[in-house]
Amino acid sequence: MRKTSAAGRAEAGHRQDGRLSNVELARRVGLTPPPCLRRLRRLEEGGVITGYRAIINPEAVGRGLEVLVSVEVSATDRETVEFRRMYGRPDYFIRVAVVDHAAYEAFLTGRLYGLPAVLRLESRLTMKKIKADG
Repeated sequence: MRKTSAAGRAEAGHRQDGRLSNVELARRVGLTPPPCLRRLRRLEEGGVITGYRAIINPEAVGRGLEVLVSVEVSATDRETVEFRRMYGRPDYFIRVAVVDHAAYEAFLTGRLYGLPAVLRLESRLTMKKIKADG
């Protein structure tokens, strides 16, 4: 889908704030509301805009500590629940969100350590998010 400059501005406006009303979005991109809404609908129908979402503050819901865990396994009958299977090493990355370090230790020792196929676990705590979704 080829984007006009107004469609591109509408896409950018919604990327910054998906809750903008059509009237406010039209004002920001320099259109009247009806053509702005038509262009927005075309972006949705063309698959450029695939949805809208809320950005949740992890600390507000008790998930302020986020850890990436790399996992190497030895078994060929791997069961994955919400792991990211990688090409090469490690075999999996798991993104874990818990309230604090103690909760992470409980998760690690209670859920991952001791699994028969796990060869090695390596945790990586984020120092600072440089860029995140939203």
